[in-house]
Amino acid sequence: MKVHFIGIGGIGVSALARYYLAQGHEISGSDLVSSEITKALEKLGAKIFIGEHKAKNLPKEADLVIYSPAVEEKNPELKKAKKLKIKCQSYPQALGELTKNYFTIAVCGSHGKSTVAAMIGLILTKAKLDPTVILGTKLKEFGDSNCRVGKSKYLIIEADEYKESFLNYWPKIIVLLNIEYDHPDYFKDLRHYIFAYKKFVSHLPKDGILVANKDDKNTFLTFKKRKKVIWYSLREKESEKIRRALKIPGEFNVSNAVAALKVARILKIPDKISFKTLSQYKGSWRRFDEKKVKIDNLKFTIINDYGHHPTQVKVTLEAAREKYKRKTIWCIYQPHQYQRTYYLFDDFVKVFKEHPVDKVIITDIYTVSGRESKEIMKKVNAQKLVEAIDKENVIYLPKGKIINHLKRNFKGGEVIIIMGAGDIYNLTLRF
Repeated sequence: MKVHFIGIGGIGVSALARYYLAQGHEISGSDLVSSEITKALEKLGAKIFIGEHKAKNLPKEADLVIYSPAVEEKNPELKKAKKLKIKCQSYPQALGELTKNYFTIAVCGSHGKSTVAAMIGLILTKAKLDPTVILGTKLKEFGDSNCRVGKSKYLIIEADEYKESFLNYWPKIIVLLNIEYDHPDYFKDLRHYIFAYKKFVSHLPKDGILVANKDDKNTFLTFKKRKKVIWYSLREKESEKIRRALKIPGEFNVSNAVAALKVARILKIPDKISFKTLSQYKGSWRRFDEKKVKIDNLKFTIINDYGHHPTQVKVTLEAAREKYKRKTIWCIYQPHQYQRTYYLFDDFVKVFKEHPVDKVIITDIYTVSGRESKEIMKKVNAQKLVEAIDKENVIYLPKGKIINHLKRNFKGGEVIIIMGAGDIYNLTLRF
């Protein structure tokens, strides 16, 4: 089968492309820019077109076109495919079809999906259950890949709530980590956001299981009357054992690990395997992803992190301070999307006013094509955010000036957190 992917460089779409490659299908794809993800797919045998999307990129006699949710209807490749009556599916629709063919474990929530899905995937792998795992991040244990293709009935996925994508999925187990209002460009308010989660949980079959976080207020209030829920909490006795075993910092990661442990127990995996796997977990790509670097004979630590919601920023900075108690910590933050920055403006201000690190650089907002309001883009920017925070150690810098600023101010031994869901992670490639 010939499958063409539009937006193949996306972290989710690329995972699905890897899945189809592993099944022996002929894969092609297009994206606006080249990246380590597109280059890795090329090495695996995919034909990749980089640059402006063009109708001629669509291969002759394509059987299926899968496109990123960011791709607009006017995309020339998508338009041509529809004109030729080729089957076209969005990434969530295509993944949704797979969930019907497997015993699917779907991890949902505002934060932590990638980490928990990775933990569950690794535990099942170590338990020799040979799962298929499709992630929104890369794992070193999976060959620095966001996809592991197994031969068993088990499929582990992240269930993203944006535009109610997760309503395409039909899991046997749902892991619900937290519910905290996000994606204001789609969800009108918290009530609308919570309603989407209720609809998703209703996709569970009669014998399906919801594993949910009792410590999260919105999750508990929403599902406390539901009969079939396996609750987990940091107040449970295994939390302390996990806390001692984990190599990655932060209470939120202890909670994530407890959630993964609950799923392992449902599947009758011995605790011995689960605890050993969790104790060996070193984290994943862009999730408190640490590396030691040297510039001009000065050594320091870089932490690459995907956090882009106020709560994610807060807990990540706290985790960094917890781990590096006596170090000088810098945070370079790129706000993600004008609408998120505008609607959650006060929350961002509060987080950065109360931050536990030494210096913060906030750079320009990363704009997401097709998801922005021109009206809101006039109302908010990074400089306004810095002015509202009003602290001497929180400054604005355009992205192009950050590296030189750091070099002028480094003394050696600093920890630099490069944070955001946009292209800010490219800074980590400069060291």
